[in-house]
Amino acid sequence: MTSDFAIKIEQWYLQHKRNLPWRETTDPYYIWLSEIILQQTRVEQGRAYYERFVRTFPTVQELASASEESVLLLWQGLGYYSRARNLHKAAKQIADLGRFPSDFKSILSLPGVGPYTAAAIASFAFGQPYAVLDGNVFRVLSRYFAIDTPIDSTEGKKEFTALAGDLLDKKSPALYNQAIMDFGAMVCKPVGADCGVCPLCDGCLAYAQSQVQSLPVKGKKTEQRTRHFSYVYLCTDKEEVLLRRRTGNDIWCGLYEFPLVESEAELPLSALQQRFPQGRWTLLRKGFVHQLTHQRLVVNFYRLQLPLKDTSLPGIWVKEPELQNYAMPQLLVKLTDLCL
Repeated sequence: MTSDFAIKIEQWYLQHKRNLPWRETTDPYYIWLSEIILQQTRVEQGRAYYERFVRTFPTVQELASASEESVLLLWQGLGYYSRARNLHKAAKQIADLGRFPSDFKSILSLPGVGPYTAAAIASFAFGQPYAVLDGNVFRVLSRYFAIDTPIDSTEGKKEFTALAGDLLDKKSPALYNQAIMDFGAMVCKPVGADCGVCPLCDGCLAYAQSQVQSLPVKGKKTEQRTRHFSYVYLCTDKEEVLLRRRTGNDIWCGLYEFPLVESEAELPLSALQQRFPQGRWTLLRKGFVHQLTHQRLVVNFYRLQLPLKDTSLPGIWVKEPELQNYAMPQLLVKLTDLCL
């Protein structure tokens, strides 16, 4: 039997739901694509990227056949680039399989797909009774039932997973899941919850106990790391620029960047000059701060002009107008827009 909680949320949703393009289809490829883009991304920003990906790669086979560089370039500006790399890997697996997997466990096995994303695809594309549990759902449930168990703890994840499954409208899982996510995004917001128009207000324990803004509870606090970067826009009189591709297990893996020297503290120009050929140096930007989720980057940005390209330097030389064809961190896009 469908709970009163589910009925009220679904009724609200049918009147107030957002008009989003991925809700106009049950194609698992488009639903999966939208869910990967919306991880760590606001709907307002993600929508444009979704529409761009759909135009560029209308089928999963076309995405699978694309180069990683072209996928990263299309993703540029969204951040968390491991999502794009996993998207590409998963597309290759799906293309090899010949169809999009239709059961929860197989969907969950795809690179970059966790329990929430698998539940969303299973319910939205295939009508299967799996409850979604994202930040919006955590917030709605923790407030309505006044649950102060940290949502990022093992105990909390088990508790909320069980509760979400109990509340799920198993006859209409897609409707219910979309409804509770929209409700969390539009009414039960992180800050400034709109309790005055909330159809669940009468039964909300957090509202009755004046705890709305203190829930949900998060237990873990990740320390922020500060890193000092010196980037060098190394160019020639013939408008050629040196690029290097990032590798390894660090931020922006697979993206291109200008030559970089990382140091424990701000690096003086004299120390930087020892690492590069002689040329004309210009300080373009000093102490530029770029904030990531758990990292604070403090960046000095230099221009080093050479008469001719030095082919002994690692990397590739490209013409300045061609820089837009290479996927680069948003930090460098900002710096080039500001300084060049």
